[in-house]
Amino acid sequence: MPQVQGMGIVLNGDRLEIPQGTRLTDLLDQLKLRPEMVVVELNLNILERREYPQRVLEAGDRLEIVRIVGGGSNRELKNPRGASLLKKAAEAQRTTKPRRVVEHPLAQATKQMPLSQQTALVVVESPTKARTLDRFLGSGYKVLASQGHVMDLPSSQFGVDLENDFAPKYIVIVKKRKIVKELKAAAAKFKELYLATDPDREGEAISAHLATLLGEGKKVHRAVFHEITPAAVKAAFQHPSRIDEHKVEAQQARRILDRILGYSLSPLLWKNVGRGLSAGRVQSVALRLIVDREREIRAFVPQEYWEIMATLAKLHPSPKEPPSFTASLETIDGKKAELKDGDSAGGVVTELKDLPFTVSSVGQKATQRHPSPPFTTSTLQQEAFNKLGSSAARTMRVAQQLYEGIELGPEGPVGLITYMRTDSVQVAGEAKGQAKRFIQERFGEAYLPESPRQYRSRRGAQEAHEAIRPTSVERVPDQIKGFLTPDQLKLYTLIWNRFLASQMESARLEVTTIEITAGRFGFRASGTKILFPGFLKALQPAEKSEGEETATSSQPLPALTRGEKLKPLKIEPSQHFTKPPPRYTEASLVRTMEELGIGRPSTYAPTIQTISTRGYVNHQGRALVPDELGETVTDLLAKHFPKVLDVKFTARMEEELDEVEEGNQEWVKCVREFYEPFSDALKTAATEMRSVKPAPVPTDETCPQCGKPIVIKWGRNGRFLSCSGFPECRFAKPITTGVKCPEPDCGGELVRRRSRRGLFYGCSRFPACRHIERQLPSDGSLRREVPDLPPG
Repeated sequence: MPQVQGMGIVLNGDRLEIPQGTRLTDLLDQLKLRPEMVVVELNLNILERREYPQRVLEAGDRLEIVRIVGGGSNRELKNPRGASLLKKAAEAQRTTKPRRVVEHPLAQATKQMPLSQQTALVVVESPTKARTLDRFLGSGYKVLASQGHVMDLPSSQFGVDLENDFAPKYIVIVKKRKIVKELKAAAAKFKELYLATDPDREGEAISAHLATLLGEGKKVHRAVFHEITPAAVKAAFQHPSRIDEHKVEAQQARRILDRILGYSLSPLLWKNVGRGLSAGRVQSVALRLIVDREREIRAFVPQEYWEIMATLAKLHPSPKEPPSFTASLETIDGKKAELKDGDSAGGVVTELKDLPFTVSSVGQKATQRHPSPPFTTSTLQQEAFNKLGSSAARTMRVAQQLYEGIELGPEGPVGLITYMRTDSVQVAGEAKGQAKRFIQERFGEAYLPESPRQYRSRRGAQEAHEAIRPTSVERVPDQIKGFLTPDQLKLYTLIWNRFLASQMESARLEVTTIEITAGRFGFRASGTKILFPGFLKALQPAEKSEGEETATSSQPLPALTRGEKLKPLKIEPSQHFTKPPPRYTEASLVRTMEELGIGRPSTYAPTIQTISTRGYVNHQGRALVPDELGETVTDLLAKHFPKVLDVKFTARMEEELDEVEEGNQEWVKCVREFYEPFSDALKTAATEMRSVKPAPVPTDETCPQCGKPIVIKWGRNGRFLSCSGFPECRFAKPITTGVKCPEPDCGGELVRRRSRRGLFYGCSRFPACRHIERQLPSDGSLRREVPDLPPG
């Protein structure tokens, strides 16, 4: 007799086997559920009870069964999805507790395992990711979280043997000892260990450390996937790999380089600037970019110039044509118009008043605008900053949540996007095919390009990775918004729209340019008309990129012919000044770091956060402005360690780390090439670097504790007031800004403070008064609340 193919289902967390092809009524009977007392949803469609006998269950079906029982309230349901089903199918019933039966496609991967016994331990980084994988993998696996790194170089000592090929000394992180103990106890019960950490260097290093701690006497497998979906996870566990030693070595080299630099430079900065300061291989170069830009702005001398705009109209416009349009002065006597002052501009306006305006040429040009590629880490951080006002750190935090898994009702936790630390714009063929079908159904055949789009990643990108995209384009943002927080929905919508647009046809445009002559003066007007929207159809107006915005932000032009006379309605001169280069924002700094090859996708957000937290950089609105402390540290490092702050040298170090990852260079050689010249510079700096700490400045105040004079000193957070009797007397207090605290009857003044989130201003009477501000007002007004900043 032939063997019946089985399927796996999950009932309230317990796994059962049923024959493939089982009728729904037979399943209900097996579960001892009466058809009239349940509501059934099959593949997201609620079934009528008369359909139950005809429905046959197949592998891959998504099934939810909600049992109806008496009494209670829908508000008591732990599963809001179940409540929704009952409300739709049986509004007269009142329910208390849903009972679910969900068949998951990945459950078949474990059907050969004994259901009563877990056979393998799986370790991931985060509890959220662990819950998602636990749902996918079924009862054959126990999934636990390491909660990030479990081993690192010791914080209390150097931890690198410079005399023995830079051998690192790894220890279990103190705060992770309890977790490691629990992981070891769990691992002792299993013969197989799956390490399913993130697919990058850092994730590989975590896996290597976990293998060292937990893998003795076990089969150790590395499960690598770039999206947390049933299919991707199933493939990773069916075809596990080994830990990539080259990736581990590249991460180890980076960690050792950072340790050598940090532990060598920090004492020098403490001695000559202030305690608590630090320097980093990437952060120091990023800080220098900000400092150099600020000094360029200070040195900039604006130049005055004038523009002239003419508002013109047809002599006999039709009702459907725009009543007027504007043209700008471009040439004088056939040369580019350059008006340096108001007198010159005024003379031109006076001369133009008596001249006729005539159309000299009308040109029309068909052009195309192509969609941007799907997001990389860098472009996602830039776009989220520009469109959502989200910092790089916040963007990555929300993206991590979307990647690790969001509860989607009966679907359970599902990863909504692919891995978010990537510099590749490649897209899997399966995702392209899914996007093609979706575009065809939603927009029509005309919106599909002749062949799937191919995008080229920048040089050095990790082509084994994918771009950031939705794991399923079928999960339209509006359809799942009820399961997402506002931040998650905004970021997911940004990613979803960008990916869909990247797979669509180009927009076709018609650009019209009108040249107009008035005596010896030449004017030009231009306008753009969309002939076919293409990928613009998929973008919300607020989410178009800068280049895409210009496609629709042009003035409408009337139909004009060569030689046609025009009527001038207004001729206006306007004064302008040349502008210095803009200050860096988080978005533009990330873009510059990527262009220069400084850092990698995983380092952009931490770098910006570090230089802000250390007090080197302040946020003024959206701009990054160097603090006096940041400029001082930059000058010292640039003088004594020019290579550390050299952009090309730092970029070359990143390339060498990439070569280590690819197996083309020994990690020890990479570290040695950095250390030997650095060591020589360090010896010189130890004797030649001079303190930049200003001498204490006397004040009229006296210490309330000992009566000695109060002086102004300089520390890691800037200037502060201190007792001149230090260290015998340790009285100190911040220097206030002079701005009164706006809280009623407070009497305190605002003081500059710093937290892990950067600079803010708090009341000098803290903790009695907890009022805080993001920045000091220029007009004396103050915003009353900033709830998301800590008061200390």
